[in-house]
Amino acid sequence: MCETVLEGLKLVYKSKLLPLESHYKFEDFHSPPLSDTDFDAKPMILLVGQYSTGKTTFIRYILEKDFPGIRIGPEPTTDSVVVVMHNQRDGIIPGNALVVDPNKPFRPLSKYGNAFLNRFQCSYANSNVLKGLTIVDTPGILSGEKQRVDRGYDFHSVLEWFAERVDRIILLFDAHKLDISDEFRCFLERLRGQHDKIRIVLNKADMIDHQQLMRVYGALMWSLGKILNTPEVERVYVGSFWNQPLRYDINRTLTKAMPGRQASAGPAVAGFGRFNL
Repeated sequence: MCETVLEGLKLVYKSKLLPLESHYKFEDFHSPPLSDTDFDAKPMILLVGQYSTGKTTFIRYILEKDFPGIRIGPEPTTDSVVVVMHNQRDGIIPGNALVVDPNKPFRPLSKYGNAFLNRFQCSYANSNVLKGLTIVDTPGILSGEKQRVDRGYDFHSVLEWFAERVDRIILLFDAHKLDISDEFRCFLERLRGQHDKIRIVLNKADMIDHQQLMRVYGALMWSLGKILNTPEVERVYVGSFWNQPLRYDINRTLTKAMPGRQASAGPAVAGFGRFNL
């Protein structure tokens, strides 16, 4: 008898699926067998977006504190894949140590080589939020001429690896720049079949007035519908996830009226795009 659902899943995998994977050499063309660590890992959230869309600021807004290695700026600042996890002591663990840690579910990432591992790290932060989940911050997806820069590793395959294993994928867009670059489009096309994980967030919405916000909101829904190729219109959550006063306070009232939105209760906090992670 299994006392928990998790124990039952482990038992079914080891007794039914693992023998099949071993017989057909599943790890040679897809991924290695799952370990107990993979089952016991906390739910993970993957943040993806073009540079300067507020991914790192979004994490700080959720944690209500900085985390080790945080870098925020208008140009690409996060050049690494950063896994933010809970620990009593703040600190940074490099990628080479992460992929050999038997208590972490990142061993398969070693196949992407040192070029990636040098851009992979774990940031430990003592936050109550992180007791129940893990957040993965990613480098900003490039646009324009910057797309031609070689990152030194297969960036899209790394994102796809995380996308297959996380429990939620949050796509962040900047209300000031909705042009979806070729690199971003390529990644979005790889997400087909995982729509149930995706949440789309239009960030920095307090920086434009309500008429512009409505135009941007509609344009983003139309653009994403063409790329994701879904039968229904994708829901877009509107918010501004930082601790500064609203520039256009009328947007607070506007988002209350929009379906699926809820205004923040805190005074002068531009977090009116609340949604369930």
